[in-house]
Amino acid sequence: MDIEARLSDVMSRIQKSELTAGRPADAAQLVVVSKTFDADAIRPVIAAGQRVFGENRVQEAQSKWPLLKQETPGIELHLIGPLQSNKSADAVALFDVIETIDREKIARTVSEEIRRQNRAVRVYVQVNTGLEPQKAGIAPDDTVAFVTLCRDEIGLSVEGLMCIPPADENPGPHFALLARLAESCNLSRLSMGMSGDFEVAIEFGATSVRVGSAIFGTR
Repeated sequence: MDIEARLSDVMSRIQKSELTAGRPADAAQLVVVSKTFDADAIRPVIAAGQRVFGENRVQEAQSKWPLLKQETPGIELHLIGPLQSNKSADAVALFDVIETIDREKIARTVSEEIRRQNRAVRVYVQVNTGLEPQKAGIAPDDTVAFVTLCRDEIGLSVEGLMCIPPADENPGPHFALLARLAESCNLSRLSMGMSGDFEVAIEFGATSVRVGSAIFGTR
């Protein structure tokens, strides 16, 4: 299948998963993960109607998305990879959603840049549901307190929670944990699920799924 056909297939699978889970149509937004792919590879996906994309690295995104956003108004760009504080200004300038707030320092620098640039950037807190030492994210037990800190002291308008379950574990319990944490934080948005498990994530309440290889092919 070509890219357009793979995109259509993923959209059909999302719709089927929503129906199976008894959720409304369009309950789960598709975030197409375009990391490592250049502008020429992305343009056919945009031409097919997709408007929401995710990138892992600020510097890579800067090399292609300013032009793509200029070509097609209405693009929504998500940062789904770890953010260093010295890249906060660039991230706030380019991204519409930052999904990887996971420590106080980055929360403060992002909040400062949002105010300085007067941009309405939405943010998510990333949770390390598997407590993996090599992976970014706040510990589950610290999530409620951290979200409260971000909201009440730092002034960030936290929209939801995000997670990446361990690759070698059943993702279901991790998605269920994230959903429980979101409820405890009074948050309604859940960014969870990737190419291999987005249908399971929708079953557990995902409101956005991050899919790349199922659309673009192997990196």
